[in-house]
Parts: sequence; C-alpha cells; structure tokens
Amino acid sequence: MAELLYRVGRFAARRHWTVVGTWVAAMLVVLGTFLAFSGSISSAISIPGTPTSKVTDQLATDFEGTGGGSGSVVFKSADGTALSKEQQSGIAALLHRISRVDGVQGVTNPFDTQAQLDAGKAKLVAGKQQLEQGKSKVAQGLEELDSAQRQLDTQRERAGGTAAPDKVRQQLAAQQDKLDQGKQQLQQQKAKLDAQGAGLKSATQVAELSSGFRFVSKDRAAAVAAVSFDRPTNEVPAETKTRIEKLVDEAGITGAKVLLSQDISQAVPSVLGPGEVVGVIVAAIVLVAMLGTAVGAVLPLASAILGVGVATLAAMSFSGLFDFQSVTPVLGVMLGLAVGIDYSLFILNRHRNQLRQGMDLHESIGLANGTSGNAVVFAGTTVIVALLALNITGIPFLGLMGTVGAGAVLVAILVATTFTPALLSLVGMRVLRKRERAALRPATASVSRHDTTVDAKGPKHRRVDAPESRAVRPTSARRAILGLVIGVAALAVVALPALQMRLGLPDGSGQPEDSQAHQGYEVQADEFGAGFNGPLLVVATLPQAVDDKTRTAEQAAVGQAIHDMGDVEAVVPIAVSTEGTELAFQVIPTGGPNSESTANLVHGLRELEPAAAGGGEATLGVAGNASANIDVSQKLSDALPVYLVLVVGLSFLILVLVFRSLLVPLTATIGFVLSLLGAFGGITAIFQLGWVSGLFGVHSPGPILSFLPIIETGILFGLAMDYQLFLVSGMREAYAHGAPAKVAVQRGLHAGRSVVTAAAIIMISVFAGFIFSHDTTIKPIGFGLAFGVLLDAFVVRMLIIPAAMHLLGDKAWWIPRWLDRILPDVDVEGAKLERTHPVPHHQADVAGATLRG
Repeated sequence: MAELLYRVGRFAARRHWTVVGTWVAAMLVVLGTFLAFSGSISSAISIPGTPTSKVTDQLATDFEGTGGGSGSVVFKSADGTALSKEQQSGIAALLHRISRVDGVQGVTNPFDTQAQLDAGKAKLVAGKQQLEQGKSKVAQGLEELDSAQRQLDTQRERAGGTAAPDKVRQQLAAQQDKLDQGKQQLQQQKAKLDAQGAGLKSATQVAELSSGFRFVSKDRAAAVAAVSFDRPTNEVPAETKTRIEKLVDEAGITGAKVLLSQDISQAVPSVLGPGEVVGVIVAAIVLVAMLGTAVGAVLPLASAILGVGVATLAAMSFSGLFDFQSVTPVLGVMLGLAVGIDYSLFILNRHRNQLRQGMDLHESIGLANGTSGNAVVFAGTTVIVALLALNITGIPFLGLMGTVGAGAVLVAILVATTFTPALLSLVGMRVLRKRERAALRPATASVSRHDTTVDAKGPKHRRVDAPESRAVRPTSARRAILGLVIGVAALAVVALPALQMRLGLPDGSGQPEDSQAHQGYEVQADEFGAGFNGPLLVVATLPQAVDDKTRTAEQAAVGQAIHDMGDVEAVVPIAVSTEGTELAFQVIPTGGPNSESTANLVHGLRELEPAAAGGGEATLGVAGNASANIDVSQKLSDALPVYLVLVVGLSFLILVLVFRSLLVPLTATIGFVLSLLGAFGGITAIFQLGWVSGLFGVHSPGPILSFLPIIETGILFGLAMDYQLFLVSGMREAYAHGAPAKVAVQRGLHAGRSVVTAAAIIMISVFAGFIFSHDTTIKPIGFGLAFGVLLDAFVVRMLIIPAAMHLLGDKAWWIPRWLDRILPDVDVEGAKLERTHPVPHHQADVAGATLRG
C-alpha cells in the first residue's frame, strides 16, 4: 500500500491539474445527481418491529381511519383573555383550509368538539336526574300499592274471608287483580330503569374518566385542533407539512397566536450554520499558528471542504431512495470536515519536514503520501469499519447514518491522498515559512546510516541515532504513577453522571425557545397539562366481541383499569374495531412525553391484563409518539452493549496487528473505554442534569438523545485509534531501532505530540461548532464528540498511555512467539518505503518520527 500511495503521490504531483480537474468534475457530477435524484429528509425516527409499530399496524388494519399520524394546531390569545367570536371564526376558516391540504385526512374544530363534549356531559347529568326521578316515582308507586294491598287484606278479613258472599269476594278479587297488574307494571318499569341506570352508570364512568381531556382550556384562552393525516407521521410528505406551515403563517388572526406542534413544525437542521463556520475559522487559525504560513493553512481546509462537498452531495443523491433522517447528512459533514482537515494536515506536515531537510519537491510529496498517507489510510479504515458496523444493530436509520459517515471518511481519505498532493505540487515551496525557504541549501548531508533491515516484528535493525535523539531522557517512575493516577481518577469523576443517564428522543420542550414547536408545547403544558403533548394510544383486545349494548360497559371496565394504573390524567374511548373485538383509547398521562412517569406507565400498561365486563381478561398494546420514543430508546440501549463489545474487540485486534503486542492494545482499549465513559458523563451532566447548561444554550434539560451513545462509540473509537496510531507508532519505531523502552516512550511522545495536539484542537473546534446549532439532535452530538476528543487526545493518549507504557517498560512490547509468527507484517508507517527513499539529511530520525504527523 505504501508503494502504491507513493506512486499516486508522485503522479498527483506531476499531473496536478489533471487531478484537480478530476475532482472538480466529480463535484459537478454529484451536484447533477443531487439535483436530479435527491428527495426529502425527515426529523421523525422510527424502527420497524417495535411494540409501537405493531400496534400502529393493528390500528391501521382493524380500525377505520385510525392508522395515520396526527399533529396539533395550538391557538392562544395574546392577552390571556377568552378567544373572541371573531377569533373563533378566523380559527374555523384556517382549519377548513388546512383540511383541504393533500395528505390531511381530517381536522377537528376545537370549539365545536368541546361544545359537543360539554353537551354530552350535560345530557348525562340530565339523564341521571331523570333516572333518579323515575326511580323515585316507581318506588313511591310501589309503596302506594303495598299500602293498598294491606287495606285490601284488611277488607278481606272483615268480610269473613272465604265465607264472604260471592259478590263481595268477586269485588275483592277484582281489586286484587288490579293491584297485581299495577305492581307488575311498576316492577317492569323498575327493571327498565335499573337497566338504564347500569348503562348510564357506565356512560357516566366513561365521562368521568375522560373529564381531564379538553380541546378548549377552562378559561377559553387557548384551544387545540387535532390534524389527522392519511399516513403515519414519519411518512407524511414534507410538502404537506410545509403547506400547513404556510397556511398558519398567513392566518392573520388578530390578537391570537397560532402555533404548530413538533409533529408538524419540526424543522430540518441546516447542514452548515454560523457555529460550524466559526469552528472552521478556529481550525484555520490553529493551522496558521502551527504552520506559520497562510498558504499551508489553506491546503487542509480546501481539501476538507472539497471532500465534504463531494461526500454530502453524493449521499443526498440517494435521499430519494432511502429514508434519510435530518441528522444523517449533518453527521457526514461533521466527520468529513474534522478528519478531512486532520488527514491532509498529517501528509502536509510530513512533506514540510522533508522539504526542510532538502528533499526534492515531487519526491517529498510522493514519500509523504506513501508514509503518512499510508497511516492515514489505515487510521481512516478503522473509522470506516467502526461506522459500517452500525449496520449490525439491525436499526435501519442508524445503519444508514453509519454508512453515510463512513462514505464521508472514505472521500476524505481519497482527497487527502490525491487532491492534497496535487495542491502541494501547485504551491511548491510556499508551504514553508519565508525564513525556512531562505535557509534551505543544496542537500549535502549524507543519508542516515542503517546497520541492517527493519521489519515490523521487532528491533532487528538499529539506526545510528543523532546526539539529539540520545539526549532524550525518560520520565521518572514517580511522575508516571502520578500521571496515571490523576488521569484515571479525573476520567472516573467526569464519568460519574453517566450512571444517571436516561435515553429518549427530543420533544417540543427542547426545541429553540423562539420556535413554534417549543411555544406550542408550553401552551399545551400550561393550559391542558404536560401529558397533552404526548398522548398514548392504547388498544385493548377483548376475550369476546362487544355490541351496542355491551360496548360502553367494556369501555368503562377497561378504561377504569387503565386509569387505576396511576399517572393518568384522562382515558378517552375513541374507536371500536370493525369486528368488535378491540377497543381503542387515547390516554393522557400526567407527565410529559419524556418523563419517567410516562415511561413507567407505558411499561405498566403493556403488562396489564384488565378484567373485561363480560368475563375474562383483555390484553393491551400501546402506541403513540411517546410510546414510539420509548421503544426506539429501548431498542438502541439494547443494541449499545453488543456494539460496544464489537468495537472494543475490534480495537484490540487491530492494535495487536499494528503494534505486535498484547499489553499496548490492552492499555489503548482501556483508555478508549475511559474516555468514552467520560464523554457520556459530560453529556449527561449538561444535557440531562442541567449543570452549566446555560453556557451551551440548553434551556430544557431532559433525556439523552437515544442514538447518541452508540454513534459516539463508533466515531470516538475511530478517532481514538487515529491518535493511538500517530503517537504510539513513534514509540514502537524508536524501540525497534534499539532505544530502551522508557526512552522510546519519550521519543515517540515528543515526535508526535505537536501535530496530534494541533489535529485534536482542529477536530474539537469543528465538532464544537455544532454545539450551537438550533437543532436539539445536533447540539449534544457536537458536544459529545468535541468533549470525547478532548479527553481522549489530551488525557488518555498524552497522559495515561505514556505513563502506563513507561511503567510497563519492555513488557509493553511482549507477544507470544507463536502469535508473532502468524501475524502478517503490517507496515502502517511505511518504514520499508522510507528505507528505499532515504531522507537526505543527518536528522533523518526526526523525519521518520514525524510521520505520525
């Protein structure tokens, strides 16, 4: 691979305009495919096969008109007074226009619906009063008949009973028949009233269970209209939502706010915003400070921007075929910018060192591409593998996210190893500072001397070190122990909040405060209750079908069991299946969509088997946005341990292959886990617990984005392996050349820390730019990656790993002989290439060490 990259670098240097033109043509091609084939992207997240999706399918097949998604239009008077008749008329007109939008199945007028609910409640109250009056009259009639019966019995005794004359007995018998008929009629009326009473009791019970559900607030200052779609929420076309948003913006209802719920108004985040631009500017400043030349600083930025453009346009060309989440292209931009700058910087830095030592321009470009470029390919491949491994989770949107991210890294590698060499050829010696160019003299120094050959299996070769190299002294054991203890303790403390991590998906409360989604959420929470923002759909499967006579009793029995679970504001029957064997309810929790009480309620309802009024037990299924969020979070949290084991195992195997050691990979893997847990702790502290959340624009802390931990694991793994490779490979090279193990640690650290520091700062700057995105899904991802890189680069790789390797000494490089024999020779550093193309300078060791940069 090193020899191939050397030739590619030489070709790009000689035919720089051809290479540049090819990449420009590639950009134009993907731009054309993007314009021709791109589709819409969505912020909704769903996973097939979850309990929620099964209930949603059940609703679509067994119930009429209930399979689609829904959203809300919220109305609130500006001054807090009751909405006037004129405002209500304007609202009705707006809702009528919305109902005519393609994809909208129906819209409820909140005032008409609330009036119907109130009328129904009033009818129940009147019916109850009439029933009581009827029962009272029947009871009174029965008492009067009992009194008449006693009088008749007295008359019969006075008449002598059976000895009475026939005429008297006939009169008494006629009176008895009349009393019996009257009593029978009253008994029939009583039975009828009792039956009505049972039905009225069930209806009253249902009304009481749903009493907490309203469309108009009690003070009539706010109202909520439900908009139902003809397909699930995550499948509603963007054009439908955009049309509704436009109608709302044009509503013009004087004195009233019109707001859309998150299901309709959730905006798709921009791929690049002001925060991201600031991050790139900071990266440029770091490059200028490190390289000392604006020309040199522009090269990595130009390469990264080109790579991001090609990768993003290419990925978005497939958005018409696959369901792209809004965060997917943004993640590609994050990774493309960060690794694109760093990978080009590593090659550029090696090239500059070789130029300063007098190497020919084209030869230096080729050698830098074959050595540092080879390390870039290997490091980038680890990132790609980690991201592609997201597909094994079985979660489609997560696998697609990893694939797009992997594509961005692949393009960054290709750009770094082809476009960057072409640019280096174009700018020539201007990548050096003026004084460096002025100080250059024709190379007269001899080539560095080598006693024997070097391979990847150990110190079979000894280079004659320069005096400066021999002057490097190892750190003390005491200092190493202190550094190790401080580093591990610091990461442990930072990771502590992760023990309280809860996973969820963003709701309206976390949206920007000036957004419709946030304001609509707040109005519903204040006027109707937090649970109104996340109603649950509960489907009860009955042991036997219901009819018109038994339906209300079953709704009351099952609804009461649901209400008795606790943390329930209202239970509203909404439908009966076509076969009559299933009942659908809308359940309003007391807590919001992301509250722990709502999550516990969902789990409790799924385990509940309420007694049916007709005998037997019903089974419950739960759906709705809140339920879907819980299922997605559960699915992702279940996938995380498997993915983490895979990534950690992969990390260990790759490092064994590269460093031919067991303890070096072990320490590196433990370090990765420590930095990952530290990143999780920081995310939890700020975005869930609310510590210093104001500094990062987090106004409503809540559960951590459900797919963030698994995404962070994959990306940080790849980046951690980059830094491990660029730092520890220098230690291994020095050890292979005969330096004592502890001295080799210091040489590798000194050789690689400057460029790794710059690369880490650049990556942190790029990721940190996304922290200030308005989108609640992008913000925590940006922070997690920036904070994770900070911990891994500066605490783990530059403090803990050197300290651990110093304490291990020669044992760090131990490997069983049988394993050493079967492992392939992976020349990640391009050492063989370097020996065939020696650096013409007496400090060739320095050049060899700087290939980490």
